[in-house]
Amino acid sequence: MDVKEFRELSAAALDQKLHDLRDELFKLKLRASVAQLENPARIRQLRRQIAVGETVRRESLRTQTSSKVESAP
Repeated sequence: MDVKEFRELSAAALDQKLHDLRDELFKLKLRASVAQLENPARIRQLRRQIAVGETVRRESLRTQTSSKVESAP
């Protein structure tokens, strides 16, 4: 997924996507410890996608809190 695609997701969908990515990463790491993976670079891709998703989530939380502070009397 691209950063633009992460930004288009709602908060609930973003949380679900991050959960799915973490789950896939866990399963891949488990398989890697037992046997050789077909695509070991997938672990790296998943880690980066999770980082991008977390960054987008943090940005949205930050903008929400800053807008609340600005609108406070």
